[in-house]
Amino acid sequence: MESVAATVDAAEFADWTRPALVAMSRLARRLAPNADPDDVVQESLARAWQKRGQFDPARGTPTTWLLAIVADQARSARRSRVRRLRVVDDAAELPDAPARNDQPDVDLERAIDRLTERQQLAVHLHYFVGLGMDETAAVMGCSPGTVKSTLFDARTRLRRLLGDTDD
Repeated sequence: MESVAATVDAAEFADWTRPALVAMSRLARRLAPNADPDDVVQESLARAWQKRGQFDPARGTPTTWLLAIVADQARSARRSRVRRLRVVDDAAELPDAPARNDQPDVDLERAIDRLTERQQLAVHLHYFVGLGMDETAAVMGCSPGTVKSTLFDARTRLRRLLGDTDD
């Protein structure tokens, strides 16, 4: 049976993580679109619970720490999916990606998929999760200047991939 201290600790942990849940879910959807985002978030929360003693407020906010864990869990979910797909016979038809309602978003999604993993993470964190430069840097484990440079490179590549010739 759980002790009272464990129950209080669990309740405090739930209160501590609650403000980040929407951002965690949004990032999971962006980084692992073929995985169940709820599973990615759940695995992230389990990992955060196990590692809660390692959180260092000097290195970032609880949200940035949790988002870094989500990024790692999403990466694991993508790798796991790739391993499962390798078992499928090469001649078998693989399901297409979920259909999108409007073509421009599909083009953007495909273009984002062609960015480097680091560029994708920066784009997802900054533009889709809505983190500022400092928070994005904390999640990525780099400086805000590196985030700015990474986003600049990502935007440049996206313009080229999307055929934007306006310079």
